[in-house]
Amino acid sequence: MVGTWIGFANPVYRFPGLILLFPLAMAQVAFAAKTPGQAAKAGLAAGTIGALGVLYWTAIPIRFYGHLPWLLALPMPVLLSLAMGAYVALFAALLHPAAHRLAPLPFGLFAGALWTLVEIGRGTLFTGFSWLNLTAALTPWPFAVQGASILGAYALAGLLAACMAWIVAGRYFSLTSLLGVVLLVGVGVFGNLELKRPLPEGPTIRVGIVQGNVDQSLKWDPDYQKATVDAYLDLSAKQVAEAATDLLVWPETAMPFYFQDGDILAASVARFVRERGVPLITGSPAYARVGEGYSLYNRVYLVTPDGESRSHYDKAHLVPFGEYIPFGKYLPFLSKLAHGVGDFVAGQDAAPLRHGNLALGILICYEAIFPELAQASVEAGANILINVSNDAWFGRSSAPLQHLDLAALRAVEQGRFLIRATNTGISAVIDPRGRVLAQSGLFAAETLAYSGAALLTEQTPFHAYRGLIHWTCAGIAVVLGTLALLSAPRRRSNKIR
Repeated sequence: MVGTWIGFANPVYRFPGLILLFPLAMAQVAFAAKTPGQAAKAGLAAGTIGALGVLYWTAIPIRFYGHLPWLLALPMPVLLSLAMGAYVALFAALLHPAAHRLAPLPFGLFAGALWTLVEIGRGTLFTGFSWLNLTAALTPWPFAVQGASILGAYALAGLLAACMAWIVAGRYFSLTSLLGVVLLVGVGVFGNLELKRPLPEGPTIRVGIVQGNVDQSLKWDPDYQKATVDAYLDLSAKQVAEAATDLLVWPETAMPFYFQDGDILAASVARFVRERGVPLITGSPAYARVGEGYSLYNRVYLVTPDGESRSHYDKAHLVPFGEYIPFGKYLPFLSKLAHGVGDFVAGQDAAPLRHGNLALGILICYEAIFPELAQASVEAGANILINVSNDAWFGRSSAPLQHLDLAALRAVEQGRFLIRATNTGISAVIDPRGRVLAQSGLFAAETLAYSGAALLTEQTPFHAYRGLIHWTCAGIAVVLGTLALLSAPRRRSNKIR
């Protein structure tokens, strides 16, 4: 639990490497527990308490923007943490038979494959929530996450879990334990070599990021809309005046009105783009007529200087209970927590937004935590990733930094520069090795500029073989799990193995 609290970003002190204590502890639980049920209980307790220390901030948007009392807001992180703890409980319960019936080497292999599957399940089932990905805790140490370019964040987490399982299975001082240590060192050595290797070559652009720091409580007030647009235009003008800029990026819903209507505010933005000759990425809500009603979208526009191209991307992975209500027709009493005007509809097109040599893969808000969305965008031809968000919902908590860590993994997995623009921070420029090259502060109106963002087309091994990697882990888990169930319990000896 302490490893989880300190491994992930938190308000007190952080040491990323301590996250490895968590899979080590779960392997120890599998050996120490007398039954799978006992292992599951220990896993549930450890997983829930650990998650609670990381996800405490989920009460903030419910209290301050959902306008619910603390009495109703505080249970949210508890319930979410219980759900996260359930995955840990499942891992511990399934690992228990393997701990008592498999030899140390296959046991570690099974632990790693199982951990990978649990991470995939957590990021997929029930709309998915991969916030607590083990690899994400290590992103402040870029050398530790370079393996994600080959294995992806989920399978790299599985490899690290396997190393810790081997250390435990070998009773910390044995050849089996040595294998785990050697592989851990190998991950670090590989990472350091990757960081020294030159990045792939490609045409470079100068990117300008504008962080408006607009008060969330005023953002949707019609009387404040002009002031919001003016703030972004003023900051953008200063940014463009400093040097020629190839792309400006504003955050999610930077324009808190329907840009598609082309009113005076939309016209002022289009005029700025035309006069300055710089394409702009910006967020705005959107709608489409459906019969006698309307469908609403969380949209990002690409506004180009020629005025002819206003291509857009609609958010595909919506926030449950924020942008839509799962099973809403069956749960009409649940209130939305977002400042929307109705249920949003998910977009269906992952195609990048194109202008000249730009192929912009868009990830809106927490879409950056899902590997498959960045994968689909790059598969469709994206040569740079753009993540726009409005992390004002999180307040002055650890969430913006946790969000940044997860976004950095998408850059490593896909071998792309990632440009991140948020309303209140943390905005950043991240290179394909996951290094943060420029970063803004929290709750500050400021701009960032970076002149070396390369437009890349090479595919990483993870991008090319993602399906094979995940299916291989599934096959290993099924075969070794079945073998564990069919085998007789082993007697553990005191011999060095």
